[in-house]
Amino acid sequence: MPRKLRLEAEGGIYHVINRGNYRADIFRSEKTKAAFLVCLEEACDKTGWRVHAWCLMSNHYHLAVETPQANLVEGMRWLQGTFAVRFNRLRDERGHLFQGRYKSLAVDPADGLGALCHYIHLNPVRAKLRPVTELAEWPWSSFHWLAQPGRRRPWYRPEAALAHAGGLADTPAGRRSYTAYLAWLGEDEPARKALKFDRMSAGWAIGSEQFQKELATEHREASAALRGGRGDGAMGDLAEALRQDALALALRQVGKRREDLAREGKSAPWKLAVAAALKNRTTATNRWLGENLHLGALHEVSRKVSAWAKQPDPALTRKLPNATNHKA
Repeated sequence: MPRKLRLEAEGGIYHVINRGNYRADIFRSEKTKAAFLVCLEEACDKTGWRVHAWCLMSNHYHLAVETPQANLVEGMRWLQGTFAVRFNRLRDERGHLFQGRYKSLAVDPADGLGALCHYIHLNPVRAKLRPVTELAEWPWSSFHWLAQPGRRRPWYRPEAALAHAGGLADTPAGRRSYTAYLAWLGEDEPARKALKFDRMSAGWAIGSEQFQKELATEHREASAALRGGRGDGAMGDLAEALRQDALALALRQVGKRREDLAREGKSAPWKLAVAAALKNRTTATNRWLGENLHLGALHEVSRKVSAWAKQPDPALTRKLPNATNHKA
C-alpha cells in the first residue's frame, strides 16, 4: 500500500510534529536537545527553510516551518535521519528513534500561522514545565529567541507571532507586549478555542475553510496523478533536480566539467571540495556524492570529505566558500 501523499509547495508552511518511538523521552537531556537544534540548523542551511516557531519537549517536538522551495519531505528525511544516526552513535544503540516519519499539517499563512506560533510557545506552559513569566529564560522553544534577539539564528522568523498578537513590532516594548499576550492567552480558554488550539495538532490543515478547500482540490489532483503513475516520483525528481543544479554550479565555480568527475581521481582535492560544499548546500547523501562525483565506496566518502574539510585548500575555499562550513 503506498504511503500517504504529502503535499509540498514553494512557500508552503507546515506544522511538523513527531514523537519518540513508543513515546520515549528522546529529549530527556539538554545535550540531546542542543544536538537536535544543531541538526535543525544544518537542515535549514541545506534547504533554505525558515522556522517561525519551534519547541522541544521531553518526548516530541513541534516546528512551524516555511519552505521557499518545495522540499519539506527531502529536508525532513535528512533532519530526522541525521539526528537518529547521531543519537544512536552517541549511545551505541540501534533501531528507530521516532515513532514514524512525522506528521505535517499545511498551515494558512494568513489565518493559521500566528495562532500556531502561540500554540507552540505555550506548549511548556500547558505541560506545567514553566509559567509564561519564565519562558524567556527556558532555552528549548523559540520564545526564548523571540524575547532575546541576540540568541536568534538566521533562519528564525518571529514576525508572524508578533503580528498576530496585535501588530506588535520587534522592539523591547513589542516583545514585552507579546509576553503579556501569551500570559493572557494561556489563562483565557475561550480565546484559545477561538484560535482553534484543539485543532493545531489534529487533521491535516490549519487555517480558513477556503484555504482547506483549495488544499483539498490540490490533494485530489495530486492523488490522481499518483494513482496514474505520474506523481510517485515527482517530489524525488524535484530534490534530484536541485542537487544536480547545485553540482553544476559548484563545477562552474571550480572551473571543471561533468566529464572531469569520471576522468580525475577519487581523492582529487577539487572533488572533495565540491562534495563538502554540496553537503552544506543540499541534502545530498554520501551515497549520492559517491556515485555522482565518482568518489569511491560509500564508507570512504564521509572520511575523505571530513578529512579535506579539516585541512581545506585555501584556493578552493575561495571558490567554494560553503565548503569550509561542513560538519563531519
